[in-house]
Order: sequence, then structure tokens, then C-alpha cells
Amino acid sequence: MKSSPIRRRLTWTIISILVIVYALFPVASIFATSFKLPSDLTSGTFLPSTWSTVNYEEILVGDAQELFLSALRNSIGISLIATVIAVVLATLCAYAIARLDFPGKRLVLTTALGVSIFPVISIVTPLFNLWRNIGLYDTWLGLIIPYLSLTLPISIWTLAAFFRQIPWELEQAAQVDGATTWQAFRKAIVPLAAPGVFTTAIIAFFIAWNDFVYGISLTSTSAARPVPAALAFFTGASQFEQPTGAISAAAIIVTIPVVVLVLLFQRQIVSGLTQGAVKG
Repeated sequence: MKSSPIRRRLTWTIISILVIVYALFPVASIFATSFKLPSDLTSGTFLPSTWSTVNYEEILVGDAQELFLSALRNSIGISLIATVIAVVLATLCAYAIARLDFPGKRLVLTTALGVSIFPVISIVTPLFNLWRNIGLYDTWLGLIIPYLSLTLPISIWTLAAFFRQIPWELEQAAQVDGATTWQAFRKAIVPLAAPGVFTTAIIAFFIAWNDFVYGISLTSTSAARPVPAALAFFTGASQFEQPTGAISAAAIIVTIPVVVLVLLFQRQIVSGLTQGAVKG
């Protein structure tokens, strides 16, 4: 007996609501905690008894201002630079993989996949020693290079799948009209691949933005320490006070750019992912 469309729709609606509640409950809890007074943190209640912005004041204009704002600048700068480099390199690499026939093409994709699943924690110690010896420890460049190992593999795989969907005839037509290979790539292929490139850039930025292991292991001062690592150094007003409220406020602030990007460009993200996933 087949289920009616109404029953099937109701079932999927209930499942969707449960998934949304499961996913957003931790965020709602952190949001509520960020507005609690220090005396409310151990009360056991979900909502604060008195809504207060004291935690936001502490990280924006108070004692934790220097620690948080410098880390925020580091996160924005390092993540943007790592994203731009990863997208440019991945675009060229993915185009070559999709369009050219050369020995070792599968090896490149396999290596990229292997790098993406390699445990980060296993290379932190040798990277720490190497960076200390060559002077890259606690610098932006010392984080940008490891971030490329996180962002490049997924960027190459996403863009390679997208480039395969672009008709080869378009590039050939541009070359027949007198365009060089580089001009055909830049003026004919790249504009068509813009949704995939944009989607890849968003994903790469999220990966770099959320990194904690490299940020905590390869920095020692506020010169290059990103926000996820800086949260571990938050302290309360005294040794007996937990910085839970300040950490929650900082977590909400650093989540805002991610949420805004997804809301503004959700159509482009979905379009880029689906076009790269459908084989023409």
C-alpha cells in the first residue's frame, strides 16, 4: 500500500524539524549563554535570568579586547589569503586534470584525496620543529602554508568535477576565432566556471576559518594566533571565574560571517555543488 502524498510530506516535515532542532540547539544554547551574567552560568537554566551584554563588552571593549580583536584580524587575513591562493592554484590544476591527458593525472587526484584524509595532528610536531628552524613559527605565512593542505584538496576535487561539465567545444570555438589557449581559458572557460569557483572559495574559506589544530600549535603570541586558538586563552575576572560567557560571546561573533555568507550566497553554493556533481 502506497503512502499518500500528504502523509509522505508530513513525515518529511517532521524529520526536517527534528534535524533542524538537533543542529541548532547547541547554537541556541551558546547564544543564550553569551547573554548570561557570571552568576547565571551555574544556575542550570537554559535562558538567562537577566539578559546582559557584559560578555560582549568584555571581548569588544573590555579586558579581552586586545586578545579577541587581534585574533579576529588574524583569522580574516589568513583565511582570505589562504582561500585566494587555494582557489587560484586549484583552478589551474583542476582545468589541467579535466582537459588535458597527461601521465599521472589520476595520481594527482589520489594524492589530493590522501592529503585531505591525512590526520592533521600527526604532522603538527614535525611542522612545529621545521617552522621554528626556518623562522615561520608564529607568522601568517606559517599558517597560510598548512591551511593550503586543508583547502587545496577539496578545491581541486570540486573544481575538477565542475570543469568536466563545461563543453569542450566552447574552448575550441574560442581558439578558432583567434584566441590563444590562455585567452580561451580566461575569457571563455573561467566565466562559465564562476559558480563552481565561487562555491569552492566559500568552502575553502570555511575550512581555514574553523581550523584549531594548526592555529594553537604553530602560534605563541597574538601576532598570528587565529580566533579558534585564541578562545583557549580566555580567562575569567579571577582564577575562580570560568570564561564561559566570554567564550560564548566570541563564538557567536565569529559565527556571524559564516552565517551571513551562507544566507547571501546559498543559491550560488547549491548551484555550484549540484552542477559539479551532475555528469553531463
